[in-house]
Amino acid sequence: MFKISTVLLCASVVISARAANDQEVIEGPAYSHFHLTLEDGWRTEAGGPFFYTQQVDTEKTWALPPFYANWSDPTVEASESDYVYPFLTIRWYGKNYRWQLFQLFSFAGGPTQDEVPKKRFTIFPIYFQQRSPDPKLNYTAVVPIYGHLVNRLFRDDIRFVLFPLYSKTRKKDVVTINYVYPVFDIRHGDNMHGWQVWPLYGHDVKGLTYHTNAVDEVEKIGGFDHKFVLWPFYFRDHLGIGTDDPEDRVTFVPFYNRSHSPKRDSTSWGWPFGHTLTDDRAAGFHESDWFWPLYVHADGSKTIRRVWPLYSHATSTNGLESHWYGWILWKKNVLKSDPLERDRTRVMYFLYSDIKEKNTQTGEHYHRVDFWPFYTYRRDMEGRSYLQVMSIVEPWLPNNTSVVREYAPVYSFWRAQENPKTGVKTQSLLWNLYRREVQQKPRPDDTSKQMVVTKKVSFLFGLYQHESGLEGRSTRLFYIHLGAAKKHERER
Repeated sequence: MFKISTVLLCASVVISARAANDQEVIEGPAYSHFHLTLEDGWRTEAGGPFFYTQQVDTEKTWALPPFYANWSDPTVEASESDYVYPFLTIRWYGKNYRWQLFQLFSFAGGPTQDEVPKKRFTIFPIYFQQRSPDPKLNYTAVVPIYGHLVNRLFRDDIRFVLFPLYSKTRKKDVVTINYVYPVFDIRHGDNMHGWQVWPLYGHDVKGLTYHTNAVDEVEKIGGFDHKFVLWPFYFRDHLGIGTDDPEDRVTFVPFYNRSHSPKRDSTSWGWPFGHTLTDDRAAGFHESDWFWPLYVHADGSKTIRRVWPLYSHATSTNGLESHWYGWILWKKNVLKSDPLERDRTRVMYFLYSDIKEKNTQTGEHYHRVDFWPFYTYRRDMEGRSYLQVMSIVEPWLPNNTSVVREYAPVYSFWRAQENPKTGVKTQSLLWNLYRREVQQKPRPDDTSKQMVVTKKVSFLFGLYQHESGLEGRSTRLFYIHLGAAKKHERER
């Protein structure tokens, strides 16, 4: 394994050195070095889809698909490495780092916002460890025997012994102590207290509190009174205590549910699957449900007609609209909220997806189509477009850069790109076994704005090459120059 890695590394150094002269060379899957179409940079490909390097401004990528990919940008001290993603991922940003093995086994470290360094080691969900010069940030946990965690698992502090026999958690000012989780618990803090013996009885009470928001305004946070008996059959809740919209709820599952507040009333018989009537005076709609979500009928600020799973059509005054047949068979979502208009159509969710976005103020638009596993098409707001034939993972993980770097080069045997700003169009078949480039640009020193078209074609490892443009045309066959015809000679 070490010998193979050494050979590949040496090969990459040699290829990168050859590409450093920034002269375009197209020799098919064996070796190609060319200017990028959609960005201002260079790309080198060799060994078919199994090696490439790419340089765009200060960002550099080099990869051995589908085994390894590395991206780095020294100006921001950032780098990302993937080994058979997601088997092993390594991320660096400044002094912060994270090593993660299949999302379960991880190392992480670096300074906090207060410049206090820390190091983490995790074997999820068995072992958690963190070390720091600040003793308050140190913790060790061996689940389920004994442990202490800080800022993990959505809690500020966690302590446990022989979990679920005993645990103590804190989130902000609320402390919860559990015995034989989730049977017995006691909680207190932030003007609240409560306890439960689940599933027999539980009661939590919180008074009115205040919060200063990001613009230094004091906001009320309503209190509550939660109670349950023989969970999940009876609930009684008072919400928004101390505010101008207190709410009273009572639930007998599965017979009855009622919710009342100054702004909204809702009553259900046979909850949650019977008949529900909702009158939302604040939002301005009236809704009637039978065996939710099978039948829904609403009018007012939102309109819904749904017979699940056959048909649904919903609109609202905030610019949202959804429409589907057969639930997952065909679905369409529309958003109109100036300056953004967004339209998405899906067939079988990820089998086919068509997304359109438009800026109504500038007229710029974005378009993406995924037809799994056959192709992916993208057009960005600047008009640059990209077509990839065979798209196996991208429709499922559309914004995952690791997939694009490490896996897409292996199976994307046809690529077509167009950049309207530079006037360049390129097509590549079987990793540049066939490659064609067309560029349109204004004729130099010509006020008529007449466009000059330059074409380059390469086929079969460069055994056939043809180029035509302002200076004329030339052809090479089996690397033999067959002569060139200048433009003025052809015009005679």
